[in-house]
Amino acid sequence: MKKIFYLLVLLCSSYLANADVQLPAIIGDHMVLQQKSKVTLWGWTTNPTETVKINVDWDTTHFKTKAVLGKWSIQIPTPAAGGNHQIEFQGNKNSIKITDVVFGEVWVFSGQSNMEWSGDQNLQETLDEMPNATNNQIRFFYIPKATSSYPQEDVRAHWIVCNPEAMKSFSAIGYFFGKELNQKLGVPMGLINSNWGGTPAEVWTPEDILAKKTPLWEAAKKLRPNSFWSVYPGLNYNAMIAPITSYTIAGALWYQGESNVGQYQTYAELMETMISSWRTAFKNNFPFYFAQIAPYNKYGDNNLGAKLREAQTKNLAIEKTAMVVLSDLVPDVSNIHPTQKIEVAHRFASLALVKNYGQEAGPIFYPKYDRHRVEKGKIRIYFRELNGKLVAKDGDPSHLMIAGEDQKFYPAQGKIDGNTLLVSSPEVPNPVAVRYSFSNDALPNLFSREGLPVNLFRTDTWDN
Repeated sequence: MKKIFYLLVLLCSSYLANADVQLPAIIGDHMVLQQKSKVTLWGWTTNPTETVKINVDWDTTHFKTKAVLGKWSIQIPTPAAGGNHQIEFQGNKNSIKITDVVFGEVWVFSGQSNMEWSGDQNLQETLDEMPNATNNQIRFFYIPKATSSYPQEDVRAHWIVCNPEAMKSFSAIGYFFGKELNQKLGVPMGLINSNWGGTPAEVWTPEDILAKKTPLWEAAKKLRPNSFWSVYPGLNYNAMIAPITSYTIAGALWYQGESNVGQYQTYAELMETMISSWRTAFKNNFPFYFAQIAPYNKYGDNNLGAKLREAQTKNLAIEKTAMVVLSDLVPDVSNIHPTQKIEVAHRFASLALVKNYGQEAGPIFYPKYDRHRVEKGKIRIYFRELNGKLVAKDGDPSHLMIAGEDQKFYPAQGKIDGNTLLVSSPEVPNPVAVRYSFSNDALPNLFSREGLPVNLFRTDTWDN
């Protein structure tokens, strides 16, 4: 018995001596840590209870933490933006040194193909930018496409300092957003790319949360399987979002919805559920800014595209969200991938600069329907977030429809009256409802005086 005991002690001693510290991919050379915050550093040990020591060159504190069941984590304060720093992780057997660590602003970019679009798809704006894309103040973390039935703890990726080839494959919106914030704020930018063309929002939402909401679960069942991307709830979240939820971020940008036009009735609740689940997982009530899908003429009958954009507008009721409207950035409504990504990125950047950082920036208010009043055969429309007078570009206000109680819509005339819009038609002497830009492919011409497009709207809730 004594021999067996000593043998076990020897084996345990050998195991402990060979124990080592491991790090997730997102904690590595060239990473950007969120400035002026408490960031979480974490990893694993082969010894389930090993003590890990962490030394950082910006603080004299000797940090240490003990693994629980082989996993450890610790929060460490970060200073104001800057670099170049080092972090050393020490275990019983090994040590890992991370170099070229900088502090700045960290943003996540997610969604489907319009967020993914890059020079790899021959996007000309990206190809033109490549000669200017060497910038050690911008760092990319590109999460590869993957799915999983269960939440994962790591991804196969690494931080890359911005260079022309890396930039070519990165989200164009993500890069140009990061470039503008880097220029305006003068701080490093950590850009995390996690997207997959064609994916519905259900796959980016944890399965267990969707399963508790019957309308969302039933809608998810109606998604058509596709050989190029998953449609099953949670599979992309598990593999491409869950592994980074311990990383401290400043905010997220989202461009998606094209694959959910058939689920427009549940999309607002779906997005509210997804945003809430992400914020819970990150333990961070971060800003979430999203792009309204662009006009496109192949969404089918019954104005499905317009109804999806309407659902997206409802999500503005969620705290710390904002939406960019893109109806004026579509040169070809037969192309589901509008090519003007720099301006989309600029509109996102303006939102972040104003709302996150208190900076002066371009306009951020897209006029939205507020209320209406019937006035002797006309309907007067009032707006919120207008900031002045309405402007109609290239003629009279376009894409207006009006209807009476029979719910039959006719083309209508619009007249700008200060900060309101008067809508009428001789064919509808007793109007009760107005719609503006409420079709799949409308390219309307109403703007704020600051130059941002008026959001689509309808005053009715009819099914037609």
